Amino acid sequence: MRKFLSFALCALLCCCWTTQAEIFTSISQMTDLIYTEKELVQSLGEYIKAEESKLSAIKSWANKLDALTRLSTSDPEGYLAHPVNAYKLMKRLNTEWSELETLVLQNPSEGFISNMSIHRQFFPDEEDEKGAAKALMRLQDTYQLDSEAFSKGKLPGIHSNVMLTVEDCFDMGKTAYNDADYYHSVLWMQQSLKQLDAGEETEVAKGDILDYLSYSVYQMGDLPRAIELTRRLVAIDPSHQRAGGNLRYFEGLLTKQLSELNQEDYPPPSEEPIQLGTYTRPKDHLPERDIYEALCRGEGLGMNDVRRSHLYCRYQDRNRNPRLLLKPIKEEDEWDSPRIVRYLDVLSHEETERIKQLAKPRLARATVRDPKTGILTTANYRVSKSAWLEEEDDPVIARVNQRIEDLTGLEVDTAELLQVANYGVGGQYEPHYDFSRKDEPDAFKRLGTGNRVATFLNYMSDVEAGGATVFPDFGAAIWPRKGTAVFWYNLFKSGEGDYRTRHAACPVLVGSKWVSNKWIHERGQEFRRPCGLTEVDRS
Repeated sequence: MRKFLSFALCALLCCCWTTQAEIFTSISQMTDLIYTEKELVQSLGEYIKAEESKLSAIKSWANKLDALTRLSTSDPEGYLAHPVNAYKLMKRLNTEWSELETLVLQNPSEGFISNMSIHRQFFPDEEDEKGAAKALMRLQDTYQLDSEAFSKGKLPGIHSNVMLTVEDCFDMGKTAYNDADYYHSVLWMQQSLKQLDAGEETEVAKGDILDYLSYSVYQMGDLPRAIELTRRLVAIDPSHQRAGGNLRYFEGLLTKQLSELNQEDYPPPSEEPIQLGTYTRPKDHLPERDIYEALCRGEGLGMNDVRRSHLYCRYQDRNRNPRLLLKPIKEEDEWDSPRIVRYLDVLSHEETERIKQLAKPRLARATVRDPKTGILTTANYRVSKSAWLEEEDDPVIARVNQRIEDLTGLEVDTAELLQVANYGVGGQYEPHYDFSRKDEPDAFKRLGTGNRVATFLNYMSDVEAGGATVFPDFGAAIWPRKGTAVFWYNLFKSGEGDYRTRHAACPVLVGSKWVSNKWIHERGQEFRRPCGLTEVDRS
């Protein structure tokens, strides 16, 4: 039965593999780019040496010929009167200058260009660069980091010399501007302007920064500041093709607003620099955005001392399971209701490394199941790379599946394959339900195993900053700890969904987050977790 489901799932999941144009969302795959760049640098060094060798040879020729021509032109007839000189002139012009021509025409760049052509197919493209910029903005929002902190490499708990230049900040601002994201455009154009005014050398024109910044500020509804910035632009570039028209338009709008408010003049623009908090970030599709991001920062947690006093740790042998009798697992309560437990020392270092090794060649953009069609597809709210592993791939997968069954007491033959995910720069999975709701009756129809009754999530790496699993409904935040796993039920015993289990994977701020999860389905649990007496019975 398990093997049949594995093959069926593989057929269904083939659509999750993506093209090279997908955003690089996995640290694992991005490390390959590091080594690619190193190889290209070595190739570039070899090209430079070849060019230097070529130029050295040409320079040697030039010095020798310069001395000869100075001598010959001082007294041409006297020079040619000597038969040896006449012979050597004929020889130089017939043979040696041809050799020099051949040397000059040599192209040492061919090896480097060939190497570039081979690797270029694996390079990130414009969409990847755009995705990386958006990832930084996502981190900026979630962890309330201003642009200057990013620009100077000042991240929580991390001291780095990695800095963003005026051009980097300008390009970040343009990425946001081109997406009509004027909130972030303002932040990054302002940072670009600040660094330029501080004297940083750059090829970015101040007028270009002011052009983008003034219009973005206008879009944020700050007309006085937009006018002030546009006047600065006109002052440094009176012939700018848009500045004069924009200034007249902005002043006209402001005059109209003052007239409607029966005011004669408007207050001067704020002298405070634009920074995080100057403008309100526009609302988006996610109703619990503020709660979700606060939990990611470790704020607004719903746990208090009274509730914490009812959480326990224990050794778990799951009703004297033979595989757990001699070595029971350590189990900790993470939350009381809904109950979430963490298992310690679930995966050894060797097991996690083997699972990563198996997954790396298969990593593709992580997918979600379309609630209407049941087909797996990519989504902007889930940014990671994932792979699906079955027992036939390696004995370690069979061992992990058996361990999950032993610890949970649930049947895993009807579960989905083990999904391995790697979250890279800004990698996240916004608040979502693991189970299908009543308005999504066909979400798992193709599997024929019912709804997702439970989730078993393995943490396969520690994360320096960020990357928590949070539950906005009741204010829980669970932080990754390598080798541990968390488990919770998505459904009540009646089969009704527990809507409190809506959860999210917070963006990774610093580090690489590896997880693997097992989604356990209803089919096969009839006697392992019998139906309850009430709709919300969990015990």
